[in-house]
Amino acid sequence: MDATDSWQAPRIWRFLLAISPYVVAPLCRLEVSGDVPEQLRRGPVILAANHVSPFDPAVLAAACHRVGITPRFMATGGVFRAPLVGAIMRRCGHIRVDRNTTRAADALTDAAKALGENAMVLVYPEGRIGLDPMMWPERGKTGVARMAAAANAPVLPVAQWGTHAAIPYEAPKRLGRAVVTAMLRRPVVRVRFGVPIDLSAESGTGPETGGARAMRATRLIMTAIDETLAPLRADEMGMPKVIDHSRPHDMSRVRPRQLLP
Repeated sequence: MDATDSWQAPRIWRFLLAISPYVVAPLCRLEVSGDVPEQLRRGPVILAANHVSPFDPAVLAAACHRVGITPRFMATGGVFRAPLVGAIMRRCGHIRVDRNTTRAADALTDAAKALGENAMVLVYPEGRIGLDPMMWPERGKTGVARMAAAANAPVLPVAQWGTHAAIPYEAPKRLGRAVVTAMLRRPVVRVRFGVPIDLSAESGTGPETGGARAMRATRLIMTAIDETLAPLRADEMGMPKVIDHSRPHDMSRVRPRQLLP
């Protein structure tokens, strides 16, 4: 496919990206580091990000605008069912994910089509806001690895930290109080674009099943997100300094990590 056939971000999405820094600025002080290599900007590429707060999509939109990219977000079906927000999401070209339904596989098909159009696709490999008590990325789903293999697309890790100090897990419950508190404190929120992940060793054929290769590629992706995240929370590698008491803990998907002391 040549560049003239590539996906072009709709005007409404470019507008929303442009105003996103002004939306997040009253609630936090955003710091963005790293960049997207020039050779990846033409797509296709998968941005794989950790997920710590309901505030993440707005912060990631602002960070993407700062580095000059317009990815298509993969988002839960509940967002698309909201009367106004859902219509905007569809107009922007974002990709619906109906988890735990018979339509769940449609998201991978839609993402593969987007990547085939040389788009950037931003996805949360954990498939939910992570519930690791120390707030490191939990075990990822294999969907990102399968998308990368099917589209022969590189994966770029993206890490964010501090959004939980602005908007807690329980939002939209008690959202008004959280917003006022965030506006008074304006916590620092950091986003870092990492180094592209080499998944070439997991893309070949061989005696292993595709599922085994996808699981190993998923571990590489999550480790790369860990490594991208570590500098953002260098002084809180263990328990976070800000505790989100509304966040439940789930040990079932906690991963072993070598970054922790």
